[in-house]
Parts: sequence; C-alpha cells; structure tokens
Amino acid sequence: MIKSSTAIIKGSKKNDILIDIKFKDNNVNKKVVVFSHGFKGFKDWGPFNNISQTFAENNFVFVKFNFSYNGTTIENPTEFIDLKSFAENNFSIELDDLNEVINWVVSNNKFENNIDKNSISLLGHSRGGAISILKCNEDARINKIVSWASPSDFTNIMNKDKVKAWKDKGFVYVYNSRTNQNMPMNYQFYEDSIKNLDRINIKNSLINIKIPLLLIHGDEDSSVSIENALIMKKCNEKSILHIIKKANHVFGAKHPYSDDIYPDHLLEAINKTIDFLKI
Repeated sequence: MIKSSTAIIKGSKKNDILIDIKFKDNNVNKKVVVFSHGFKGFKDWGPFNNISQTFAENNFVFVKFNFSYNGTTIENPTEFIDLKSFAENNFSIELDDLNEVINWVVSNNKFENNIDKNSISLLGHSRGGAISILKCNEDARINKIVSWASPSDFTNIMNKDKVKAWKDKGFVYVYNSRTNQNMPMNYQFYEDSIKNLDRINIKNSLINIKIPLLLIHGDEDSSVSIENALIMKKCNEKSILHIIKKANHVFGAKHPYSDDIYPDHLLEAINKTIDFLKI
C-alpha cells in the first residue's frame, strides 16, 4: 500500500515550506530521496507526482517540497500568486530551505518504521539539481546525489552590463512563457549572490564531493546546454554522466500532465536514477 502524507514546516526565513512524502507503508526501512524543483517550478509541476509514485513503488521514500520563496503559497501550491516572495528569493534561501527539509526527515518520528535515516539521497531538476550539489558539500548526511539538466555555474548571472540598471531600478523581470507572467527579481538576489560566492560555487562543490554523483542531461536542452553537464563531469571525474539523446530540458514532460505513461526520455532518466540509487 502506497501512503501519501503532507506537512507544513517553518522555512529558513518567514515563509513556510509545504512538503509531501510518499512511500510503501510496509514497516520496512527504505532509502530516502529528497527532490528539489527548479527555477519557476514547484513540487507538483508536470509529472512530478507520478514520479513520486514510481519511486515509492520501487521502495523509496520520496520527499518533495516547494521552496518557501518560489512564488507559490501553502493555499495555492501550483500557482505563482506571491510574486513579492518570488522577488525576494535567492540561492541562500533555497540552500537553507533544503537544510530544513533534511532536518525534518531526520527528526520526524512519524515515519520511523519506514525510513532509513542513514540513507538520504538528493535529486533535483535544473536549478534544484545545482542546489542539491551545493548542499552535498555542506551536509555529511547525504549519501548520493542525482542532478537532472542542471547548470554548472551560478555566478554567470553577474553580467556587469546589466547590474547597474538592475541596481538603479531595484528589480528585473523574468518572463514565464507558460503562465505569461513577468516575474520580478529584486536586486537583493545579486547582492546575496556576491556575498555568498564561495557558497554558491558549483564547480568547487563538485570537486569536493566524495559521494556517488549521477549527472543526467539531454543533448538538445535549449535552457541549460549539454556543455554544463560536460563541465560538471570534468570537475568530478568519478561522477557518472548519462546523456539522453534528443532530450530537452524537461525530458519531454509538460505541465499540466495527464498522460498514463512517461515520455521515453523522462522514463530513461527515471530508470537510470532508480538503478543508481538502489545500489
């Protein structure tokens, strides 16, 4: 029997974090996978709920959550209605939010008979994968990590030509082509990134990571080019790089998602991830 549960925990700043967890309720300790969504994403985007079910059926405890400043709310977890929070989000908040979720997994006794708290893996898509890589460099509780279509550099946002205009105006807009929203990012994002350059250095984190790492990327990713995966592989030669031929940034997925089967590229990513984490 697959059991689903939700929880609301305190985030790293003012906003709360909405979590859901799915697993086989069979009183057998199972490996935990903590999933982080990407930029302009949320935990229930597209097939993420289906993926949670698939991992649970394969004897994992699957935990996913909304970053507390991703622009959604507890009441509306799939809509970007809190653009004020979105504007105040940054890499530090997401790293600290992920830490709070891991703390919740480790300290929560409600699922104690089903969770192996000594076997926690991180999985993230796009920016969520990069955040997961950075967190692994900070947290010895993590055993394995998988990134899907993730960037290799967070400091490349520091375009000097645009920074002055950003500072003068106080914010910039990021367009969401799915929702047709202009989503604001306040200048604090740049300031926090500069303040935490060492913490958000993905390449250095990759060099320092000693745990098993799987990098999955599509070679037709127009959002985060395949070159990012090749760079990450060079930074961590022991990592496993799996390139999915003709796959895009979301491996053929979409939102909303109502299909009964996965697109071939996404199924390949899921199967490769499950095989890697089962070992």
